[in-house]
Amino acid sequence: MSTKTTFKRIALVAVAALGLGVLSVAPSSATVSTLTVTGANGTSTLTGSGYVSDSTTAAVVTINALLDTAGDSITVSTVVKSIPSTTTASLSKAYVYLLDTTTPAASSTVVETVTAPGMATTGFNNIVVTSASDTTSGVIVGSSNPIHQIKTTNVGYAGAKFAIQLDSTTSRVAGTYTYTVIVKAYNGGSLTGAPASTTTQDVSIVVAASDATVALTGATAIDAGRTRAWINAGSTYTTANDSAVSVVSTAASTDHATLRVTTFTAAADPAPESVTVTVTGAGVICQSSICGKSITVIGTGGSTDFTVRADGTAGTGSIVVATTTKTFPAKTVNFFAKAAKTFAAPSVARPVIDTTATSDVVRVTAVDATGNAWTGAAYIYATSAASALIAGSETPVACTFDAADNRHECPVTGKASGTASFKIIDASTVALATATSAEVSVRVSTATAGSVKLAFDKSSYVPGERAVITAQVLDTAGLAMPATTLANLFATGAISSNMGLTAVSSNVLTSVSGTVAGANSSSDANNPANAGHVTYVVTMPQTTGTVTLTAKGGTSLAIAGQVTVTASAEVTNPSADAATDAANEATDAANAATDAALAAADAADAATAAAQDASDAVAALSASVSKLISSLRAQITSLTNLVIKIQKKVKA
Repeated sequence: MSTKTTFKRIALVAVAALGLGVLSVAPSSATVSTLTVTGANGTSTLTGSGYVSDSTTAAVVTINALLDTAGDSITVSTVVKSIPSTTTASLSKAYVYLLDTTTPAASSTVVETVTAPGMATTGFNNIVVTSASDTTSGVIVGSSNPIHQIKTTNVGYAGAKFAIQLDSTTSRVAGTYTYTVIVKAYNGGSLTGAPASTTTQDVSIVVAASDATVALTGATAIDAGRTRAWINAGSTYTTANDSAVSVVSTAASTDHATLRVTTFTAAADPAPESVTVTVTGAGVICQSSICGKSITVIGTGGSTDFTVRADGTAGTGSIVVATTTKTFPAKTVNFFAKAAKTFAAPSVARPVIDTTATSDVVRVTAVDATGNAWTGAAYIYATSAASALIAGSETPVACTFDAADNRHECPVTGKASGTASFKIIDASTVALATATSAEVSVRVSTATAGSVKLAFDKSSYVPGERAVITAQVLDTAGLAMPATTLANLFATGAISSNMGLTAVSSNVLTSVSGTVAGANSSSDANNPANAGHVTYVVTMPQTTGTVTLTAKGGTSLAIAGQVTVTASAEVTNPSADAATDAANEATDAANAATDAALAAADAADAATAAAQDASDAVAALSASVSKLISSLRAQITSLTNLVIKIQKKVKA
């Protein structure tokens, strides 16, 4: 046999022996398997009186495993890993205790406690005494740590949840407290010797800073763009917008206005911030029961309310709200004197009313002795018994102050047809009044609708321009009507137009009904109101021409008013017309220039002919002169010869 073959045989024998050995070896002891350890962090928040420390704020560690034999076990211990740098080791104390077992009852999980490896267990107990020198149940201090032991009375799954809860000391420091939970598996129930496996799990308890700390340190990022400050009249906050505040200046503990300041993070979560509110001028600012000219507080939960009170000073109070990240423009509160000094001339908003109670008939503004707007209680009364028989009463009736328009609006109740006179005062009786307005008149109408007139608001429009059309309704006496709705103001077809008009207002020309306005109003450009009229808004056609409206009075009018009425307006295009005129003028100028050019040409031809005639005349004259000169020369020559001849004879 060769050496090579011998080696092969030895190798095969070794492999076979190894295989048989593996198959025949039995485990020397049972093992803990499928061990899992999970952790959940805890949270708490500091407040002015401390912080919450209970099971709801604790960190939780959950342990589960399969124990092959009743003698297998798991130990759980905890050590401090880290604490806030600004605190001390003594504040790392925490309670560790069993919350619950997490396995089926058949497994009979048992949790016991021991104080150190090798010491006897104390029985089924979730309270730990760590040493003779520290008898506080469940406290962790440095390396003196309790050990919990998990086991079963039967083979199977075992598991438990443990809580780690901070001590409830009042000197707690905000920050993160981290603990390491050490989980060791032991085979055969022995707590001595090396564990079969070791697993660690870090858990933390995060103690958030108090609202005050966050606000003062700016620990939370406030989004200044989300910060809001609103002031509302009254003792309670009502709406998320500013409202006008005007109150009597008499000092009192009455909250005349409420100011709310809200602060948020970029994620739109409410977050506290330092808030300062300062009043300059009249009035004081209050927060709870504390009042002053300037108050700084830490916002509670991102929303803080302040109130405004009078301090006996008449005038304007300027209120500036400033948070750590944002300052708002000043808000104002008007503090007026108890009595008015002067009423402005009243205006009659509803010149004609019917025999019902009508609000906002007469309007007026007033100022106090310092010139500030006076917004106290104003009253209207009829100035004579005769007026009181028609409308209103000689006993003053309270008006309403409209803060949005800064005016008093006074009601009047009509009684009989006619005109009544009124004045407004600053007291509930004429005798107590210190200021009285000028007199105004209001007419009461009990007549029925008699006729209707159509009109445009202008005589001409450009193409596509907006136009206002009114249908004025008069009573049977030819006077303006009060507010009323007429079901058949027009006959069938209502208002027609010879050219296309586009409706803009809610009132349409094709509707036979109409509501007569009681007061003027331009607050809605698409639906303006004109006292005594039904108003329509339309867009004029794009083409030029005369727009003619035609309508016939309906059965809501007296028979005499059930006639056809019309109104006309021109649609013109000044730019196009000007261009046409300019083109026509240019044409006329061109024609005139052409005529002038032709005339000039004729004149040139005439001049040429005249020049030729002159040239011919000059030539003829030149020839004649030449001939005359030649003749004259001949005569001179002849005369000369005669003289010579005579001389010769004389000498002779």
